[in-house]
Amino acid sequence: MSHGTENAQGDSFFAPLRDKKRWLGLFLPGLLVTAAMCVLHWSRPGWLGFLDYKVYDTLLLQRPKKAPTGHVVVVDLDEKSLAEVGQWPWPRHQIALLLGRLSQAGVAAVGMDIVFSEPDQTSPARVRRSLAALGVDMDFVGLPEALRDNDVLLARNLQNGPYVLGYFFTFRPEDAASTEKTCQLPPPRLAVRRAPGMADAPLELARATSAVCPLPELSQAGKWAGFFNSFPDHDNIVRWVPLSVSYNGSPYPSLAVATLMRAFGDRGAVLAVEPNPYGGQDMTLSLDLGTLGKRSVPVDKHGRMLLDFRGPARTFPYVSAVDVMRGRAERKALEGKIVFIGTSVRGLEDIRATPVDQSYPGVEAHATAADMILDGSFLRRPLDVWYLELAILAVFGLGVSLQLMLTRALWVGVTSALAGVLMWSGSAWAMNSLDCYVSPLTPLLALAANFTLLTFLKFLREENQKRFIQSAFSHYLSPKVVAEIVSEPGRLTLTGEEKDVSILFSDVRGFTTLSEKLTPTQVVDLLHAYLTPMTRIITARTGTLDKFIGDAVMAFWNAPLDVPGHPAQALKAALDMIAALDDLNPQFQARYGVTIQVGIGLATGCVRVGNFGSEDLFDYTIIGDTVNLCSRLEGLTKFYHLRLLVTQSLRDGAGEGHPWQEVDRVRVKGKHEPVTIHTVRPDAQPGELARWG
Repeated sequence: MSHGTENAQGDSFFAPLRDKKRWLGLFLPGLLVTAAMCVLHWSRPGWLGFLDYKVYDTLLLQRPKKAPTGHVVVVDLDEKSLAEVGQWPWPRHQIALLLGRLSQAGVAAVGMDIVFSEPDQTSPARVRRSLAALGVDMDFVGLPEALRDNDVLLARNLQNGPYVLGYFFTFRPEDAASTEKTCQLPPPRLAVRRAPGMADAPLELARATSAVCPLPELSQAGKWAGFFNSFPDHDNIVRWVPLSVSYNGSPYPSLAVATLMRAFGDRGAVLAVEPNPYGGQDMTLSLDLGTLGKRSVPVDKHGRMLLDFRGPARTFPYVSAVDVMRGRAERKALEGKIVFIGTSVRGLEDIRATPVDQSYPGVEAHATAADMILDGSFLRRPLDVWYLELAILAVFGLGVSLQLMLTRALWVGVTSALAGVLMWSGSAWAMNSLDCYVSPLTPLLALAANFTLLTFLKFLREENQKRFIQSAFSHYLSPKVVAEIVSEPGRLTLTGEEKDVSILFSDVRGFTTLSEKLTPTQVVDLLHAYLTPMTRIITARTGTLDKFIGDAVMAFWNAPLDVPGHPAQALKAALDMIAALDDLNPQFQARYGVTIQVGIGLATGCVRVGNFGSEDLFDYTIIGDTVNLCSRLEGLTKFYHLRLLVTQSLRDGAGEGHPWQEVDRVRVKGKHEPVTIHTVRPDAQPGELARWG
């Protein structure tokens, strides 16, 4: 069979483009997969968002960490403080003492990651009222009036220092009706500047329905407050921090923003709202930090900022609260610093999971946000990047489709891998050098999905071609050879390879005489009943069945696949065959009136294995002196009246775990040197293995 080959090389590259069926079979599915990936990128289902979180975390962990500016300190309500002062919550006079010590140390501002929403039950006046309700009349003699109410004492301290109270918002609609009328918050202190044409555009900030506020006397005295809510992503990992939340139609600052405003004298904070080219809003929070200059903080449309973590927990300087209260803290560790009071104790439920640490104190998230604003460096994910990812996705998807049409899958795999590495490296570079997160996820998914699907389609097409070859040639060649041609044409050589194998020859003794006692049909049935279990034993022991020669069986081990311990496998197969025949003979006697006796020869040695035969018809088999030796051993079993003979090489390879008996040293036909032969005697009595005869 021949085909014209004119201009084959010149046209091979463009042939797929002229093949409409091939174009539709590869490019159209690739186009559909790319379109589906674009829809996924646009809709962003939950599972895709979850994967993107993990990609972001990986890039963030690879990003070089920036050192803290040194302006932010955490005062920790730690285990040491709880052990010395007592369990939480502390009496408010202890909080007043802590704040007073911080003010004396010259701190710039103090943000409290705590809410004082309930009256202090340990106040002397409240204790007196509680006992009076029980009919007990008591008073505290000599106690100044100023110390009778701890909340009043704390409020008095709040009037005289750079303190920022903490509170938190709730967002459930059912909480709106339950908000107490006594909940008072200081003025929001955030101005909103809208671009022309956006005067009526509502803010897209998170909308709180209620707030858990400090006591009214504390709010009136403190005048500064900030919310300390955290908004974990759907996987409960904190990656963002909200800088502003909408409540009763006004934007309120976070604890970090309010503390910075308090530290730098409330020079003004503006939430600027601009339209973006793709619809929606772009927001920037502008702060004046005095001598440090102005800061424009990029936030998303919900008022959130990506946290650029400085490191795992306790990266910022920590000072124990009790050391401050007892005067043990160094003044230089606090003077001029922006302080956040919080806790690192797990039992107080202010531990968050973050990409950098699964046990990250919530107060350190506020410290990180403040430090980022002070440093003026921010992680960004503008909306333009989202469209850039979409464009890269389309280029990758269509590029793989076109390349698979024009080249082999191997080269497409190489270029796809390079494109994937380039995409990941580009995302890492953007994160590290531009402080911008460009997600490689959907472009990589499009690359992988197109390559996988289109490679599978090419595989199906090649399988169809193989089935055509098999159907066309199986009428003329043996199925084994056809399978070789289809699966691995490169192995179709008459020379083969040299390899150590273990060989088995098995033959039925006196088969000619036995056949004279049976009809031809009975002979065929008997052979089928005998050869079927023998074949299964060989294949079960990882052997390769070479051929049937009438009633004889030839098999070998360690080709075409390597078989570890192949001499032992061949020996086990031979012993299993003998045992199986002992079980079969009663059935043969009952059905045919005869029994079968076999002789088995085993040998291990180097042979040549491969496809041998003529140019027109050949078979996969083995050739070599070891094959002839094994055949001779099988013939010698009649002479020695044994069912199994093996060579010294096979005995050495099979090991000592069998009752071996040396039989003789013989010079078989065709061999000049004598060989030592052995057998296995499972039924031998003690002392019998030492002799033969």
